[in-house]
Amino acid sequence: MNPSGGPDALDDDALVNAARAGDRAAMETLLERHYDRVAAISARMLGPGADAEDATQNALLAVVRGLARFDGRSAVSTWIHRVAVNACLDEIRRRGRRDRPTDPHDPTGDLAGGLLDPTGPRPGPEHVADQLDIEAALAKLPVEFRAAVVLRDLCGLDYAEIAECLEIPAGTARSRISRGRSMLATILGNPRATPDVQGTDR
Repeated sequence: MNPSGGPDALDDDALVNAARAGDRAAMETLLERHYDRVAAISARMLGPGADAEDATQNALLAVVRGLARFDGRSAVSTWIHRVAVNACLDEIRRRGRRDRPTDPHDPTGDLAGGLLDPTGPRPGPEHVADQLDIEAALAKLPVEFRAAVVLRDLCGLDYAEIAECLEIPAGTARSRISRGRSMLATILGNPRATPDVQGTDR
């Protein structure tokens, strides 16, 4: 089942079982395997910076502490995505901030600032600018729409998985994704498009 004899060859379910049994290497492999995605969710939900880093670390700690309670009814990855979103929501509530991230270098508190100005300078290559535009637009979305769009377009979850992550009906998840994409398109100046957070339509 594990011809290499190491945790890297194990799937997520096997890593969870091994970690529960006290295998530290399995726990570390599980966290490393999902770290990038958890960090990406945090950055998209909170904006880059210390808040996203805090949420990432809190999510990973919550995974470690919650393994004993993980019941296996969903995929391990889906569960970790839910933990990451919850960590972001906790961060928003804990800091008592408004429903969008703020940039300490922007006294207006609006990350969108000049990024959404089509006549303004773009920070680097076109594809980087596009990603910055999308991040700025995401920062303007109400958090419930932001979470749904990030889970769909960044994580690739289906509607049932998103509903499970956010603890809402699947129809509500679908509606939030549709409305969130529509808001993003309007913010980005192309109301006919339905952009995802990767910068491409689906």
